[in-house]
Amino acid sequence: MANSSKFTEQKSRPVRPCLFVFEPNLLVLNYLKRTFSELYDLRLFSEKLEFLRDLEAMSSRPSLVLLAWDGVDLSMDLFSRVRVIRPELPVLIMATNVEVADYEVFTRLGVGGVVLKPFADDSLEVAIAKHLLAHKEESGEVGEAIEIPLEGGNSFVRSSKRMREIEAQAKLVARSDIPVLILGESGTGKEILAMYTHQMSRRSGKMFLKVNCAAMPADLLESELFGYEQGAFTGATKGKPGKFEICDGGTIFLDEIGEMPASLQAKLLHVLQDGTFSRLGGRGPTRVDVRIMAATNINMKEAMAAKTFREDLYYRLNGLTLSLPPLRDRLDEIPAMAAHFMRKGAQKYELEPQPISPALLESLMKYPWPGNLRELENIINRYLILQDEQTVIDELAQACGVPASAEKAQDYVEAGGLKKLVRGLKGETESSVIAGVLEETGWNRKAAANDLQISYKALLYKIKQYDLSPDRRECSHEQ
Repeated sequence: MANSSKFTEQKSRPVRPCLFVFEPNLLVLNYLKRTFSELYDLRLFSEKLEFLRDLEAMSSRPSLVLLAWDGVDLSMDLFSRVRVIRPELPVLIMATNVEVADYEVFTRLGVGGVVLKPFADDSLEVAIAKHLLAHKEESGEVGEAIEIPLEGGNSFVRSSKRMREIEAQAKLVARSDIPVLILGESGTGKEILAMYTHQMSRRSGKMFLKVNCAAMPADLLESELFGYEQGAFTGATKGKPGKFEICDGGTIFLDEIGEMPASLQAKLLHVLQDGTFSRLGGRGPTRVDVRIMAATNINMKEAMAAKTFREDLYYRLNGLTLSLPPLRDRLDEIPAMAAHFMRKGAQKYELEPQPISPALLESLMKYPWPGNLRELENIINRYLILQDEQTVIDELAQACGVPASAEKAQDYVEAGGLKKLVRGLKGETESSVIAGVLEETGWNRKAAANDLQISYKALLYKIKQYDLSPDRRECSHEQ
């Protein structure tokens, strides 16, 4: 056994998933053979050249690669060659220990997961099963949406290949405590991804706390993050712990980090470097064990060039980066996300869910979604409350540049008569009527709702829908 560089399972069972395994340690190979020979078609290798030659052979049909990892210097070349030969294959890393540089490589090259040696309990068995299932999903054998419940009634929902890749990256990132920077347009779900990463981490039993860095001035933000001592400023009659102290042991999510005032950036950098900070008015440092995640929708390179964001802080925050694509680049997620938001809204507003018809779904798929998932949720909620599908379809069509012309009116008449024509014109006159009543009541919304004979909640949605305000009566689509 020790003289052989290749271990091959003798009884071939083509129906079983084929695992290609590279592991120089013969004791580990023997363990894998004993444990998995009845479950999988194993191809076990201890020599690199033989492993690569068989992996490249046209006759081989591997479902998963298990690769021993001994650090970037020793293993990167083999890993890169595997990616070149079989770029579509999921790769599961087996490692004794993993450094920050290793995780950066895994995230960049799309590694599905890492299992530490010696293997604990059934960790390897579970990892293999999960990766084979994910491979089936990517090849089209399994295509259902996955919804993972999170805190506060939120859920991480994904159904596309792109989001499965991001889910796998988040699971990898969750294994370490290095800072994470989440990039993406406004409304793409950066907070949800941060919550999911926290839930997958060893800190999941502790607090996840969000702080919006753009929502308050510098002085207030500093006291919120770091707390203050009694007498630190006028009105500070007693001390108050900050968010970092409250979140000790957990994860703090700094949203809109690109908007953090320059005066606080140096203090945050200190926390990232050694885990210590001082309260306002404090005499000594306070030490905390907090995992920091941050998110922004601004161009950080431009911010650094303009000297509005410190380069050293950026590189500290950017231990690993997760980038969320806009909704227009993952339209195949819309059916799953629309159904999710409908269920969520129905529970929140205590209403019966409304059906999402093929016509409505087609309109949702054609819309460019400048507001991303947040805008989709708003539109689904509006449909849920108003229970008028055609109004939503007409709004989406109008926002896409479809003119409300006489030719369109003729199409309405031919397609469904006067009722459809009136419905199509409804949006053009409704905002003027609502604005007029609001002005007559001095913008008393409750009085206006009574005069219009609609619910107060429906009026609030229509005010938002038509972007109405006391000094603005123009009708515009909500962005």
